[in-house]
Amino acid sequence: MRVARISRGAVASIAFVLLTPVVAVAQEPAAPANGSSRSWVSAWTASAQGAYPDGFAVAQPGPDGLLTAAFPDNQARDQTLRMIVRPSVAGSSWRVRLTNEYGTRPVTFQRASAGLQTTGANVAPGSNRALTFAGRPSVTVPAGRTVLSDPVTVKVTDARSQRLAISTHVAGASGPMTWHAAAFTTSYLSDQNAGDHTADLAETAFPHSTTSWFFLSEVVAQRRDTAAVVAFGDSITDGFFATLNGDDRWPDVLQRRLDQRPSPRGTLSVVTEAIGGNTVTRVPGGCAACGPPAVDRLDRDVLDRPGVRVVIMLEGINDLGGAGATAEQVIEGYRDIVRRVHARGLKIVGATLTPSAGTEFGEYGTPETDAKRRAVNDFIRTSGLFDGVADFAAVTEDPANPGHLLPAYDTNSTTGGPGDHLHPNRAGFLAMAGAVDIAQLQRLALTPAALTPAA
Repeated sequence: MRVARISRGAVASIAFVLLTPVVAVAQEPAAPANGSSRSWVSAWTASAQGAYPDGFAVAQPGPDGLLTAAFPDNQARDQTLRMIVRPSVAGSSWRVRLTNEYGTRPVTFQRASAGLQTTGANVAPGSNRALTFAGRPSVTVPAGRTVLSDPVTVKVTDARSQRLAISTHVAGASGPMTWHAAAFTTSYLSDQNAGDHTADLAETAFPHSTTSWFFLSEVVAQRRDTAAVVAFGDSITDGFFATLNGDDRWPDVLQRRLDQRPSPRGTLSVVTEAIGGNTVTRVPGGCAACGPPAVDRLDRDVLDRPGVRVVIMLEGINDLGGAGATAEQVIEGYRDIVRRVHARGLKIVGATLTPSAGTEFGEYGTPETDAKRRAVNDFIRTSGLFDGVADFAAVTEDPANPGHLLPAYDTNSTTGGPGDHLHPNRAGFLAMAGAVDIAQLQRLALTPAALTPAA
């Protein structure tokens, strides 16, 4: 199924599941070899979910959500893409992961660079640095693979206000482009056949904008005394109905709460690995736009990310309301994920599923789905399986109308108008982030064994 847009009515598409197994991805590890004391940690991530335009893009500036002006044939062609990302922590040494996971042919990145965004597609003078790959300025990434750049020096002194501009020049035709559809961040694209503009500081060569990320899945920072926390989930964690360019998804707000309450034991970097419509399990349903289910993408998106110590998992409503899974099937998926997380020596916080009564698509809004949701939430709260609980349901549910979102949380913060009774808005995300026990999270993540001081 091909979809590339979302509106109040189109949100029904999020109810699907993926049947195909996760793409087998060969990833170069970010951690250094030979026992070096220098430490790399994920500072920004985006789950690769498929090939453009299969996905749920939000506020995409094109007809029907398709970037027909920039990609008339749905691929990059001798073209420069300037992707804008906000790292969760400050730093001066970075590595960038480019991905061709869902491509069908090798993609050559003739040049790439990283610098500080000022406004729009403009880059701060003196900040733009060329990326290299094993010492070379260009790299060809085979289909189904990713590549990690060499370290590059760009000084980010305040992660709350500074964003990185990652520019890549695709030589020739790319074929299917691996992407993350719902970025809630504006990035910029040149025309096809415009050539290499990775070194440009001005925005002149980037007439097109996009609210998606292409060919980019991770930025890692070299830090001391820092551990990563992965927010692992579906569209609610991905930020649907958040504010475009507002950095107000619940993981973003959680990062700011942590920054406001620093721990003497170290710093936490919150990164988001979420895909709209994603499910926990492989239950039948079928959706090429929803990415691999959580049980299949756990290694790629959590366990193989550098510096991860804790996972916060909010997922399961698409299994229950979109695919008709039972509560027991979702719980069995949780058991498998928790077992694998603990086997790596990591911790996991279970987040209760937020309400969806009144939703008019799929089975999300039915009493039967709400009963299954409550059974799953009871398990999260009382089973003792998780190392902690974030009770998102308790802070978002309307006590006067059980099973429904609070009315103040049921609007759309980007496109305006009413919500869909499933996705919380900015106010809801603020409440959800406030439900995470900061002191507990720091205790779980910032143990002496988890942190390696930089040389």
